[in-house]
Amino acid sequence: MTTAPNNIKTVSTQPIDGQKPGTSGLRKQVPVFQQPNYLENFVQAIFNSLDGYAGHTLVVGGDGRYYNRQALQIILKMAAANGFGKVLVGQAGILATPAASCVIRKYNAFGGIVLSASHNPGGPDGDFGIKYNVSNGGPAPEKVTDDIYSHTQNITEYKILEANDIDLDRLGSTQLGEMTVEVIDSVDDYAELMASLFDFDQIKTLLTSGNFRMCMDSMHAVTGPYAKRIFEGLLGAPAGTVMNGTPLEDFGKGHPDPNLVYAHDLVEILFAKDAPDFGAASDGDGDRNMILGNNFFVTPSDSLAVIAANAHLVKGYKGGLAGIARSMPTSQAPDLVAKKLGIECFETPTGWKFFGNLLDAGKATLCGEESFGTGSNHVREKDGLWAVLFWLNIIAVRGQSVEEILKEHWQTYGRNVYSRHDYEAVNAEKASKLMEQLRGALGTLPGRTFGNYEVQYADDFSYTDPIDGSISNRQGVRIGFKDGSRMVFRLSGTGTQGATLRLYLESYEADTSKHGEDPQVALGELIAIADEIAGVREYTGMDKPTVIT
Repeated sequence: MTTAPNNIKTVSTQPIDGQKPGTSGLRKQVPVFQQPNYLENFVQAIFNSLDGYAGHTLVVGGDGRYYNRQALQIILKMAAANGFGKVLVGQAGILATPAASCVIRKYNAFGGIVLSASHNPGGPDGDFGIKYNVSNGGPAPEKVTDDIYSHTQNITEYKILEANDIDLDRLGSTQLGEMTVEVIDSVDDYAELMASLFDFDQIKTLLTSGNFRMCMDSMHAVTGPYAKRIFEGLLGAPAGTVMNGTPLEDFGKGHPDPNLVYAHDLVEILFAKDAPDFGAASDGDGDRNMILGNNFFVTPSDSLAVIAANAHLVKGYKGGLAGIARSMPTSQAPDLVAKKLGIECFETPTGWKFFGNLLDAGKATLCGEESFGTGSNHVREKDGLWAVLFWLNIIAVRGQSVEEILKEHWQTYGRNVYSRHDYEAVNAEKASKLMEQLRGALGTLPGRTFGNYEVQYADDFSYTDPIDGSISNRQGVRIGFKDGSRMVFRLSGTGTQGATLRLYLESYEADTSKHGEDPQVALGELIAIADEIAGVREYTGMDKPTVIT
């Protein structure tokens, strides 16, 4: 270890195995990140992969989970030692992922480091994550993350400034060596952007009318301060509209994943006898959302389709949509809207980074994933509160309930009956074997009949980016049937323990008399066929999924 006159230390280190970023950065359990040099190696690898950042601005912040503050202090000192001119950091170390994207874009920052494991549990034994966002505000594309990983495999030293910790709770600027650290209000820039997109006056009229009740569950995660400021402050919703609104390092010992299983407190409220008219939840870092009506659940796929079909009613989207993009496992409901609008619907691999080129090139305006992520070209991340505001704006204009809006949508377009089955913490070797045997059988499936279904195609999804020509292979096994139904199998890249097998099932139903059927019933035969083809129960050792959405 050597120390320069300006208190920059150069610390000898060596590569640490397992630092390959997944679909959204590097995620491991907290004790892994607390190992000596683990975080430092990865941060230095990020900096080593970048060119031309000296003197420029970096944005940093996180979802407030355990180890967030300690990690931020390390990153700030390393940024100073590596020559950044300025860092913008959210007050208390808090920046929702979409807000970080907003700040990067607004202030023309060189890039940003976001600390989050998204919807994964927090706490001393929970998960932690870090990812790099590029200058457009979006997650680093694969060519950048591959370069970062390459640097982790060859690292020999890192640089860090010897200095006292920064007070992250006090707004204002501080010098850290040659670098300026500016602690900014975490909500201001994001709230300003939302007000430019949505009709706040109209939404405020809805929320203060006395005839409409909503409940927003922030799940003790990052959106608490944002939701309180926007819904209870700017839009006049009654105090208490936002529940679980204080960010906690362990998310109140909950699992900050906004789905029907983990957001059970909200689900109980919205499916009670005297339920509010509207409910929503967001996840650990604020980029996911769940939308509920009175005793009614909206799938993320349907949510994207409804937003697309009604975008002309919303201030920021009155000029029309350039296109829609959805991840491959997401249902084909948005495709039907795109067809009617005469615009293209792009099918990409899972991972928000794949939408970035389409948005930057002006090919798409709205994007969505079945994993409760929806967004648009206003930032380069999915955005939970943006989706909630979009729904409120639609409701305020149309004067209909969530259920009425969706049922009318199905009458127009038909219903894409859809469900995702998650098998969590599966033995990684067995999960890989399941996928390999599936891939090996792809050529034998077309033309085969399973019950009432005949296989039309079977492939391993490959994506060629229409903007830069980059190719992403092995993105999930698709099996499509002649009636338009399909199933998709893929292993998730967001967990930290074992493997998560995701099975996606979809069937199109034009008959309005069947639109109210329970998806698990309507998809029952497809569920059985999936087990027959892939041996799901055999390989996972589970009789039923961990989570059904």
